[in-house]
Amino acid sequence: MEAGIHELTAAYALDALDAEERRAFEAHLATCESCQEELASFASTTEALAVAATGPAPRDDLRDRIVAAARAEPQVLVPFEPRRSRSIPLLAAVSAAAAVVALALGLWAVRLSGDLDEARSSLDVLADPDARTVALQAGRGRLVVDPDGRAVLVLNGLGRAPAGKTYEVWVVEGDVPAPAGLFPGSSGAELVDVEGTVDEGDVVAVTVEDAGGAEQPTPPLVVASEPV
Repeated sequence: MEAGIHELTAAYALDALDAEERRAFEAHLATCESCQEELASFASTTEALAVAATGPAPRDDLRDRIVAAARAEPQVLVPFEPRRSRSIPLLAAVSAAAAVVALALGLWAVRLSGDLDEARSSLDVLADPDARTVALQAGRGRLVVDPDGRAVLVLNGLGRAPAGKTYEVWVVEGDVPAPAGLFPGSSGAELVDVEGTVDEGDVVAVTVEDAGGAEQPTPPLVVASEPV
């Protein structure tokens, strides 16, 4: 198992290992910094799953819209070999985990906003196996950017904006900030679409502004990514 044990990180994060695999992986995890870092990268995203069942009740027609959208997607059936005989490459395992987490987060976002198109946009970015995950240098969470420059902030515990205020997203290219959307904030986990495109070297940041937003960011930055 040692040769492929690094490939079990995603399955461990999703609690999809049997007892023997779990014991072996946990013993390995204690001394493997690479697997520790990879496991930590799932933490803030999977925390959002814990709140997926909470929040405002969806509108009466929301279930029908979700079901209709799901039925419109092409169905793909994938045969599975027995657990002991299959070999899952690391990329496939991580992609599968990302798709599961993204699906749950996307549906959670639908429940909160009622905006199916916006939630599916976030889902597309999070589920893209070629999307990059960028750490934050300020705030809790991460930035996910797909190859086309579409980006989603996955934030945790930012809190709601004060009365009369709003959070504003900025894409900073060099020293030039461009406004990229407003959102009210949440005490739990949330997804925030970044308007426009995010290119290599850009920084995505968030400030607190007066309701309606501003043309230039007002310090301090409450969220700021590392350069993409």
